[in-house]
Amino acid sequence: MNAKPTRFLSFVPYAAWIVLFVIAPIALITYYSFFDLAGNFTLENYRNFFTSIYFKLIVNSFWYAFLITFFSLLFAYPTAYFLTKTKHKQLWLLLIIIPSWINLLLKTYAFIGLFGLYGPINAFLEMAGIGQHQLLFTDFSFVFVAVYIFIPFMILPIFNSLDKLNPALIDAAQDLGANAWTTFSRVTLPLTMNGVKSGIQVVFIPALSLFMITRLIAGNKVITLGTAIEQQFLVAQNWGMGSTIAVFLILFMFIIMLFTSGSEKGAAGSGKIK
Repeated sequence: MNAKPTRFLSFVPYAAWIVLFVIAPIALITYYSFFDLAGNFTLENYRNFFTSIYFKLIVNSFWYAFLITFFSLLFAYPTAYFLTKTKHKQLWLLLIIIPSWINLLLKTYAFIGLFGLYGPINAFLEMAGIGQHQLLFTDFSFVFVAVYIFIPFMILPIFNSLDKLNPALIDAAQDLGANAWTTFSRVTLPLTMNGVKSGIQVVFIPALSLFMITRLIAGNKVITLGTAIEQQFLVAQNWGMGSTIAVFLILFMFIIMLFTSGSEKGAAGSGKIK
């Protein structure tokens, strides 16, 4: 008799959270996107967004987000795979995740010191006879630091998928004569694809909106959608244009989430090969 009221009361905090911290901010951003600097209602912000300047900005943002996601996945998958084979895998996973608890600004400044002209990396290059090089304010430094920051978030979902993978499926493939590559490409990778998709979500989506790393590490030579939003809000004081860019950024994120969503399969409890 009390099931429905209890279910309703348990739903209220969740619904309030969604309304206050998801729907309301998006609605507010959408509202401000229809106003110009003078506070007049206008569609000029949306017309400006569909110009060549912002098209290049979108392409640039997606390109760097792709690079960051690609290199994160390239290193995260084998790392997660070998972690599942180690004796103390949970401990090693914890050691990989711990750096993500450190403040992002502190890590960024640490890399400024490492990549600086008088930092340890340039000191090593000079000792090796290569000479000093400007490592900061380059595409390489930006992608490297971004990959370092995001790679724990790529490793974790892949590790969970690999750890839950039913070992009987691997044994069955090997018993049927499949070599290591065939087993990986036809069994392991497809059954852990949901972990890969989750990793892509948590890396690609934030990489689209990076702005602090672009300013401190890339020296504003890399301009992303996040950088443009920051400049519109804090420099140009054009809240309307900044909100318009944010609206499209949210739309891009939603589309990416649709493409990278999927159902779970191949877990440890599964006893069937489909």
